Amino acid sequence: MPEFLKDLTVWSILEQVAFYSYLILFIWGGTNKFGKKLEFNDDFTSLDAMKSLRGFAAIGVILHHISQEEIFQAKGVLSPFVNAGAYFVAIFFFCSGFGLIKSLDTKKDYLKGFIRNRIVKTIVLPFYVNVLVYGLLMFISGVKLPEERWIFNFLGLTMMNEYAWFPIVLAILYLVFFLCFRFIKNRPVCLGIILVVIIGLGIGFCYNGHFAWWFGSDNWWLKPNLVPKALWWQSQKALWFSGEWWVNSAPAFFTGLLFGSCEKQITAFFKKAYALKFHILLIITMIFFKLSSYGQSKFGYWTEWSGKGPGIEDKIKTYFCQVPLFLFLGLAIIIFMMKYHVSNPVSRFFGKYSLHTYLMNLAALTAVRFLQTSDSPIKAGKYNLLVYALAVFALTILAGVGEQKLTELIQKLLFRKKKEKAKATM
Repeated sequence: MPEFLKDLTVWSILEQVAFYSYLILFIWGGTNKFGKKLEFNDDFTSLDAMKSLRGFAAIGVILHHISQEEIFQAKGVLSPFVNAGAYFVAIFFFCSGFGLIKSLDTKKDYLKGFIRNRIVKTIVLPFYVNVLVYGLLMFISGVKLPEERWIFNFLGLTMMNEYAWFPIVLAILYLVFFLCFRFIKNRPVCLGIILVVIIGLGIGFCYNGHFAWWFGSDNWWLKPNLVPKALWWQSQKALWFSGEWWVNSAPAFFTGLLFGSCEKQITAFFKKAYALKFHILLIITMIFFKLSSYGQSKFGYWTEWSGKGPGIEDKIKTYFCQVPLFLFLGLAIIIFMMKYHVSNPVSRFFGKYSLHTYLMNLAALTAVRFLQTSDSPIKAGKYNLLVYALAVFALTILAGVGEQKLTELIQKLLFRKKKEKAKATM
C-alpha cells in the first residue's frame, strides 16, 4: 500500500468531503469579475449579497459547533472548523454594523422608534423567546437546576442557552449606536465612542475571565476540595462575558460601520489598481492573523489554569493581538466581493434564518448526542459521526425555522402597526 494511503482514514476522507462541499457553495451562483480589469460587481453590498454572506457564516458556525464536540476533536474530524468560530461571527458583526449605518443614511427618521423596532423587536424579543424555548426543553428533559438559577436564567441575567451571547452583545452595540447618533451626531466622534466601547467590553472580559474566579479564595478552582462547594453562578458560561467569544470578533462591527460610512470613497480607492491594493490588504490581514495566532499561543485566554491566578495581563495581551485581525477581516472579505460574490438558494436560506439556526444549534447538538455512542439505535458503525452531523444540521434547520416562525407570530401580536391600531379604534 502506498505510504500516503496509510494515513487516510474514513474520517479524514469525510472531513475533506465536508470541507470541499462547503467551498463548493462559494462557486454555485458566483458572480466573477476577476480577470476583467475595469469590471466590478455593482451589487456586492446589496441586501441579497449580504444575506448570502450571513448564510455562509451561519453554516460555518454550525460546522464549528459540531467540530467542538469532544468525540469529533478526539478523532480530529472537521479540524479546519475547530478554531474558526470567531471568523464566522465576525461576519455577522460586520454585516450588522454595515446595515445599521446604511439604513441611517438612506431611511428617513431611521432613529425614530429605533429602540422599539431595532432593539426590542428584532433582538431582545427573539432572545427571550429562545430563553422560553430552552427553558421548556430543559424542563421536559428533566434538567435539575436550583430555583434561583431558573429565575436568573428566565430573566436573561444568566445564560439559559450558552450560545445566546451574540444577541446580548449585539443589543449593547445597537444601544450605543443609537445613543451616539441620536444625541452626538458627529460621525467621527460617534464611531470613536463605539470603538472605545467595543474595546472596553473586551478588556471587561479579560478581568471577568471564564467564570467567577474573583469570588472565593485564591485559585479555588484548582483545589479539588473547593470546586464542589462553588455556587452555580461561579461555573463557566453562566454569567455574561464569561469567555473570549463574547468580545474577540466584535471589532468587526466597527469596521462594518466605518465601511458603510465611507463605502464610496473606499470602493473608489480600490477600483484603481485593484489587484495590487487587494493583495496588499490581504497580506496585511494575514500578518494580523499571524499576530493573533502568536498572541493565543504565547499568552492565551485560558490563563486561570496556569496556577498563577486569573492571568488578566496575559488575556489583555492576547485580546489586543486579535483586535487588528478582526478590524481588517471584514474589510478584506467585502473588498474581495467587489470582484467575486455568491448568492444561491442555500446561502440565502441560511441567511434568512441565520439568527435562529444559530440560537437553536445547541439544542440540536444536545438532542441527538446519543447518535455518537456505540449503542445508538441507528447502527451506522464507523459512520456514526457522519449520521450525527447530518442529524444536527437537519434538526438545527427545523428548530431554527420553527423558532423564527414563533417569534414572528409574537412580534405581530406585540408590535402591530399604528395603522392597524387606528383601524381597530374606528
